[in-house]
Amino acid sequence: MSIHVLMISKALVIGAYHTKLEEMVRLGITLDVVIPQDWGDQKAERIQGDGYTLYTLPVVLSGQNHFHFYPNLTTLIKKIKPEIIHVDEESFSLVTYLVMRQARTLEIPAIFFNWQNIFKVFPWPFSAMERYTLKYAAAGIAGSAEAKEVLMRKGCQIPISIIPQFGVDTQIFFNKPQTELRNKIINNPDSFVVGYVGRLVKEKGIDDLLQACMLLQREIHIVLIGTGSQKSELERNAQLYGLSGRVHFVDYVKSTDMPQYLNILDCLVLPSHTHQNWKEQFGRVLIEAMACEVPVIGSDSGEIPNVIGDAGYIFPEGESERLTSAIRQLMDNEEKRKQIGAAGRVRVLQIYTQKIIASDTLKVYQMILQNKQNRL
Repeated sequence: MSIHVLMISKALVIGAYHTKLEEMVRLGITLDVVIPQDWGDQKAERIQGDGYTLYTLPVVLSGQNHFHFYPNLTTLIKKIKPEIIHVDEESFSLVTYLVMRQARTLEIPAIFFNWQNIFKVFPWPFSAMERYTLKYAAAGIAGSAEAKEVLMRKGCQIPISIIPQFGVDTQIFFNKPQTELRNKIINNPDSFVVGYVGRLVKEKGIDDLLQACMLLQREIHIVLIGTGSQKSELERNAQLYGLSGRVHFVDYVKSTDMPQYLNILDCLVLPSHTHQNWKEQFGRVLIEAMACEVPVIGSDSGEIPNVIGDAGYIFPEGESERLTSAIRQLMDNEEKRKQIGAAGRVRVLQIYTQKIIASDTLKVYQMILQNKQNRL
């Protein structure tokens, strides 16, 4: 039996994430999807669905995670008439609250998705919006066990499933050496190349990576892919640490091109720091690198150890000397790099493919409709 779902997600401005939707369609789900025309400076990478209908709508307060909303959404919901509305946003976000109100009025079961893995008491009106969502949602999805625990501490009594927001398309992310691209960026084929992908901000601990590479006192190049407020500081520190000419900044890589860039790396590092109001919620780049058989090293912040499991190295956050040791082990042992890379690929195939994520999400939809039927 086909289930008709309307999904609303700002994250889907990223084109590579749409393979999850394609897997959902293959499972028999009739899918309509709403995404912003743009999200901050990020333009929607897809404007047409493959087996599903994609709507790119204007969004008010684009780029503002918990404040944005779609002014034309009510009309679209009434037109589509889905069986379930899947709001791919946090329980305390304005867009989630507004959709929950519309869904309740139209008697359509709706669900939300949470990454928030630190218990916080939000100020009004976010506290009131979250209480409404947790009261009237048919179910929720948490990206991690910690995120579910936060919801439970808030008195959430609806079913909460633990499912990562997106998996990896292993037909796109796989091991394929990119010699030409590597030589273009590094211009030193014999150097060991360490990479980082993500926001260039303090909480990501990127300066620890630079210090760790400085401590190696060996030929090593660092590729930092992303932008953020810390970029100028990192550029200065690279000079201070004697790494000038060996730290390479790549501001933007299209999501579908990310496999090529991951495949120029000898290892990937995610050295995140836990702060009072933030800790690593998942670290998606880890599973993308693992799918490409790139060995990964992560700090013990938040969800990182659970994502890596036994398929990589974990070091205590902020301890650059321990990170140095982990990098050195990979530099000194090519066979070890291959073993860890292969283990990462296996872990992704077992847990983190888009197909697995889609299948687990379908089970949530089926549960919701069964619960609705039982109440009739």
